[in-house]
Amino acid sequence: MTYSIVARDPATGRFGVAIQTCWPFVGAGCAWVESGVGAVATQSFTEVAHGPNGLGLLRTGVSATDAVERLLRADPARAVRQVGIVDARGDAATFTGERCVEAAGGVTADGVAIQGNMMERPSVWPAMLTTWAAPAISFVDRLLAALRAAEREGGDIRGRQSAVLIVSGTPDEPPWKREVDLRVDDNAAPLDELERLARLHLGYAALDRAEELGRAGDADGARRAAEEAMRLAPGDTQILVWQAVGLAGSGALEPARELLAAAVVQNPRWPEFVRRLAESGAQPEQTEGAKRLVAP
Repeated sequence: MTYSIVARDPATGRFGVAIQTCWPFVGAGCAWVESGVGAVATQSFTEVAHGPNGLGLLRTGVSATDAVERLLRADPARAVRQVGIVDARGDAATFTGERCVEAAGGVTADGVAIQGNMMERPSVWPAMLTTWAAPAISFVDRLLAALRAAEREGGDIRGRQSAVLIVSGTPDEPPWKREVDLRVDDNAAPLDELERLARLHLGYAALDRAEELGRAGDADGARRAAEEAMRLAPGDTQILVWQAVGLAGSGALEPARELLAAAVVQNPRWPEFVRRLAESGAQPEQTEGAKRLVAP
C-alpha cells in the first residue's frame, strides 16, 4: 500500500525517509530515523515495532542487512511485510514478503533502500533508484524527486492520500534531532502538499539564518538570507513581519513598513504583536527594529 525511499546523505551523514501511500497518517508509524544511527521504513500491513526495533539493532552495531534479517525472522506475519533499512556505514537492505500485494518489490544501492507494494507496475522502484542517482540540488530534493518518479510510473494502484518526509540530524547531533519532519496526513495530492511544506521549511530555515547573520553583524548576508526566505515562502506573513523588523533595525524603514502593511492585509493584529515584541525584550537584538517599525 506504500512506496518509500530510505537513504543516507553521503555529504552530511544525515538519514532520510520519504513515503507516499493511499492510506491516511503514513507518517505516524512507517518512517524512523536516528542521527548517527540509521533509518527504517516499515510498511505493507505495517508492523510499527520494526521501526524502533530496527534502530535499536543498528544502535548496537548490527548492520542494516542483519537487522532486516533479525526483524523478519521473529515476525510471524513476515510474508506480508516490507522493510527498508540503511545504517551509518551506508549498508542498505530491503525485504518484501512473498504475500505482499503486487506489484511489490524493492531495490538497494550504496546508502539507499527503496520498496513498494500495491504499485501499478513493477517499474516503480527501479525508476525511483534511477532518479535518486541523478544530480540534485539537495538531499531533500533527491528524496522528493524519487517520490515523483514513482508517481510517473503509476504509483500506488489505489491512488494517493498521505506522505511523509523526515531527515535526521548529522552524526554529531543528538539522536532525536530532525533536520526536517514533514507530514501530510490526508490530502488529494499529498506530494504537492509535501513539496510545498518542504519549501516552507527551507524558507523558515533561511529566516533563521538571516537572524543569526544579523546578530553577527553581517547585514548583507542577513538581507540575502531574508530574501531567500521570501522567495521560498512567498506571501507568508510571519516571514514578512520578521523581515520587516530586521529591515527597520538596519534603518530601511520605508521598505520595512511596506512589508508590514502587506502582512496586515491578511492579519490586522500584526502591529500589536510587533509592539508587544518590542516591550517584552524577548529578543534584544530585535527590540530597536520593532520599536521603529510601529513608531508613529
